[in-house]
Amino acid sequence: MDYTLLAILIIVVALLVIGGSFLVTSRRSVAPGKEETTPEVTGEPPTAAPAEDRDRSAEAVATPPAQAPPVEEAVKPAEPELETPPPSAGRMVRLRARLARSQSSFGQGLLNLLSSDTLDEDTWEEIEDTLITADIGVTSAAQIVDHLRTRVKVLGTRDTDEVRAMLREELLNQIGADTDRTVRTEPHGDRPAVIMVVGVNGTGKTTTTGKLARVLVGDGRSVVLGAADTFRAAATEQLQTWGGRVGAPVVRKEEGADPASVAFDAVSRGIDDGADTVIIDTAGRLHTKTGLMDELGKVKRVVEKKSQVDEVLLVLDATTGQNGLRQARVFAEVVNVTGIALTKLDGTAKGGIIVQVQRELGVPVKLVGLGEGPDDLAPFDPEVFVDAILAAD
Repeated sequence: MDYTLLAILIIVVALLVIGGSFLVTSRRSVAPGKEETTPEVTGEPPTAAPAEDRDRSAEAVATPPAQAPPVEEAVKPAEPELETPPPSAGRMVRLRARLARSQSSFGQGLLNLLSSDTLDEDTWEEIEDTLITADIGVTSAAQIVDHLRTRVKVLGTRDTDEVRAMLREELLNQIGADTDRTVRTEPHGDRPAVIMVVGVNGTGKTTTTGKLARVLVGDGRSVVLGAADTFRAAATEQLQTWGGRVGAPVVRKEEGADPASVAFDAVSRGIDDGADTVIIDTAGRLHTKTGLMDELGKVKRVVEKKSQVDEVLLVLDATTGQNGLRQARVFAEVVNVTGIALTKLDGTAKGGIIVQVQRELGVPVKLVGLGEGPDDLAPFDPEVFVDAILAAD
């Protein structure tokens, strides 16, 4: 009996142990700290979202929606307004006051000497020295003095107005009042006029090129600029600025490119655009370097394969005197200079250089620079120039 009860007790305990073990195992299958829940299922079982939708969802989570830019940022900046330069006519008259300030002392000195009570040999020598000092040149100074001496002796005059009139006439004769100073900028047929601008660095060559473009635009011409001074990066940028102000396209290449190639492309662009004038800025390093002078001749020859060169303007600094004349001679031997652009005539320059350079080269001064402003380049007018020197009303 006792054994039977003991066996029953053992069986009950064993069942309790087995049941407890089963209960613990079932609870451990659920994540710790969480109740196991069964999702409610209704209708068809859920399906995976398409890959495109998943990508869009990922982008939406990773990247916040971009805001639309403000309206003012979306608008392109306005093109700079082009400048309208004044026409060439009357420019030198407008600039006469500057010329008078820089040159009148020379003219007044001559007038005072000629109006003196006694015109002896010493006075005439002083007059000649004054002319030579003004860079007119020995030959021209001697001619002026001889003519004045004869006329004063014949007329016997000392009146200031009469003396001024005589001196004015002599200066105009030396400068050449009737000389053709036209800068040839008219196109011929379907081809533009071509102007080469030459000169050494420091004379204002590139600036003169840009100012000449303004003169022509002011006269209603269309212009293409060629930046053939490829040895100096600043020259290309400078010319680009000048052209941009008046809407003149600039043909350019990288620094060190073949200048003749740039010049050729500029003329081609002028033909394609139907431009009136092509102005080519050329290299301007020291004129004593034979290689550069040969290269300048090459530029002219290459351009002439496309179109004739109508003008070769030599830019000279009026303050350099005899050194400027030496430069002029070298350039004239290479490219057949057709005209002179004389810069810095409003400063310390001596106006007599005009007479001397024309006599030396047989080439007329066609343009003069009378200031630092963009429109201070003017066609040379001998009468306005002489009147400014003599301060005539």
